[in-house]
Amino acid sequence: MATVTYDKATRVYPGAETPAVDKLDIEIADGEFLVLVGPSGCGKSTSLRMLAGLEDVNEGNIRIGDRDVTHLPPKDRDIAMVFQNYALYPHMSVADNMGFALKIAGVPKAEIRKKVEDAAKILDLTKYLDRKPKALSGGQRQRVAMGRAIVREPQVFLMDEPLSNLDAKLRVQTRTQIAGLQRRLGITTVYVTHDQVEAMTMGDRVAVLKDGLLQQIDSPRNMYDRPANLFVAGFIGSPAMNLVEVPITDGGVKFGNSVVPVERDAIAAAADKGDKTVTVGIRPEHFDVVNGEGGDSGKKLSKDEAAGVAVTVNVVEELGADGYVYGTADVGGEKCDLVVRVSGRSVPEKGTTVHVVPRAGETHVFSTSSGERLSD
Repeated sequence: MATVTYDKATRVYPGAETPAVDKLDIEIADGEFLVLVGPSGCGKSTSLRMLAGLEDVNEGNIRIGDRDVTHLPPKDRDIAMVFQNYALYPHMSVADNMGFALKIAGVPKAEIRKKVEDAAKILDLTKYLDRKPKALSGGQRQRVAMGRAIVREPQVFLMDEPLSNLDAKLRVQTRTQIAGLQRRLGITTVYVTHDQVEAMTMGDRVAVLKDGLLQQIDSPRNMYDRPANLFVAGFIGSPAMNLVEVPITDGGVKFGNSVVPVERDAIAAAADKGDKTVTVGIRPEHFDVVNGEGGDSGKKLSKDEAAGVAVTVNVVEELGADGYVYGTADVGGEKCDLVVRVSGRSVPEKGTTVHVVPRAGETHVFSTSSGERLSD
């Protein structure tokens, strides 16, 4: 097993004006499962391919353990890669596909067979070893690709969107299997996905990239609770965090008819930048829906609070235990879209109006000008 280090690693494609990956600095611990996530074109796959040796590193270094592998060919890096399209040989059986790299390396047949059978047992592929890939489902093919990586016993697993060709149900099932398998094997893993739900449910840590720049690297829980900037706040979470620009007022920020208390340091930091507004982030589950004098939380609210923000319900998603209201509100004279989680037992009708109040202590404050986080 081994650590992985990106030391200010940069990749600039020929003819490009800006780097695809710009001074990437990440240290991945031995046995860690790190997920690189971000929108299309953010540099996540390029970062993985740099580690694999499939892309040049123009500046900086990449190390696996104590070895500088920046300019080593892929075959000398002791890595195994799982691709989006499986990359199986159609004319070979499952067993031959899984053992092919070992065969090329000159490993004895008996040893190859044992390693293949051991991997097949882990992946529940034993009864499929004599089949060709065309006789397998998408999920089974992906497990074969995993098996091919496992038998090589590499120092590092690299996975490039391995689940994107699977249907939704199979994707959920397979991501659980991959995460469990990685923990069982203890092999350092770098995993690329554009699906932030996948990232949050699989990784020990998540690294968010945008335009080739690392925005934040943290545990899934910390990233959800304390996004470093507006981009991460809007990207991590499903449904996404509500982000609303609001004026600064005495004691907090004005949100509709309510003054929402926020940290004085955050307001002071915004004032130091000359900002008259801040951008407040509120997760859909951190609104109280209020009617008259009471709300879902059972607390008594003042008349100003009870008025809250009037949200016109446009769409309702009913998920059983709870639901999501997608609506429009007037905040500070500007129309904005809001998403509010509600109880599945009291879902409002489309076209009605509900009043919501952000919960104190559950708001996130960002600089409108720079996008950086201001609240602790």
